Amino acid sequence: MLALVVSLRVKPGHREAFLEAITKNAHSTFNDEPGCHYFDVNVDTTDDHHFVFYELYTDQAAVEAHRAAPHFAKWRKAVAEHVVPGSQHNTLAETLRHHA
Repeated sequence: MLALVVSLRVKPGHREAFLEAITKNAHSTFNDEPGCHYFDVNVDTTDDHHFVFYELYTDQAAVEAHRAAPHFAKWRKAVAEHVVPGSQHNTLAETLRHHA
């Protein structure tokens, strides 16, 4: 299994539009992609414009399928509009232990 951890900061005044976009992306990813086991959207308890996503995929092919999905292209447009440039950090990690 592969975990994708994404950390980013939303532009001031863009939080509601960002939440709408990430909700659609997470929903489509989890429901339409068989290789996605979960997609959690989290907000920092001290900064309501800092978000962290935890996604779990079967393998690299599932991650690539996610990035090729039509809803992901819409998500990338939302990122360009709502996310502070340079604030997004993606980490792809091999999952050694998962508590389900």
